[in-house]
Amino acid sequence: MPFLMVSPRPSPPTRPAQGGTVLAFDFGLKRIGVAIGETLLGQANPLTTLDAETNEARFAAIGRLIEEWRPALLVVGVPFSLEGAEHEMTARCRRFANQLHGRFGLPVALADERLTSVAADAELREAGLGWKARKSRVDAVAAQHILQDYFDAAA
Repeated sequence: MPFLMVSPRPSPPTRPAQGGTVLAFDFGLKRIGVAIGETLLGQANPLTTLDAETNEARFAAIGRLIEEWRPALLVVGVPFSLEGAEHEMTARCRRFANQLHGRFGLPVALADERLTSVAADAELREAGLGWKARKSRVDAVAAQHILQDYFDAAA
């Protein structure tokens, strides 16, 4: 399957021709939020937050998720400044996407993730969650926003 990474901007939304499950990632240095969705439904849901210390532990956890859910596509959120400029985390997210593709052999698409963490935190705050509860869930909800935006753009 082709690698869907388009440089320097996020991938144009495409769905696997046969449909299927999609896992999305909100990459961070301390935590990785994960969301799941089905292309036929076009609906994203938060799945989990990975907070493993080492890269090997992180990729082992991702490997278990891939084994369990058998996704047809992976989507990685890529941050840009509000003006659209790249920065250090943009490069780190691209590297993470390349590592996912290399390790698991699945197509990986990039999606603009600007303000998804802000939207996720606001959503959780509105639901009445305190800071501690929000902190443990915000990354998975941000991944949900990344994936939902991706689905909506592909519709």
